[in-house]
Amino acid sequence: MKLITAIIKPYKLDEVREALSEVGVTGLTITDVKGFGRQKGHTELYRGSEYVVDFLPKTKIEVAVSDDNAEKVIDAISQVSNTGKIGDGKIFVSSLDQVVRIRTGELNEDAL
Repeated sequence: MKLITAIIKPYKLDEVREALSEVGVTGLTITDVKGFGRQKGHTELYRGSEYVVDFLPKTKIEVAVSDDNAEKVIDAISQVSNTGKIGDGKIFVSSLDQVVRIRTGELNEDAL
């Protein structure tokens, strides 16, 4: 089992959710986050004064999937999120040792 964590531009969320639904993802977790990578923020003009915005708004998506579905999910997120511009985001893939569905006590892939 894999935990796929994607950091994307917020306006891409609906497209990513639809793409994940098409590849069979039945549940995901979304968090609004702020951060920066190579982009290092940007400058904005407000009431005639220029100031630096260090942390940019991003959306974090977390999806737990079986090993068989991991590549399909990664491809779906990559294709839909890619604008070709800096700041498109990143995808992190981690192994999951155990998953437990609290309500039923189901374990691992049955719990997904």
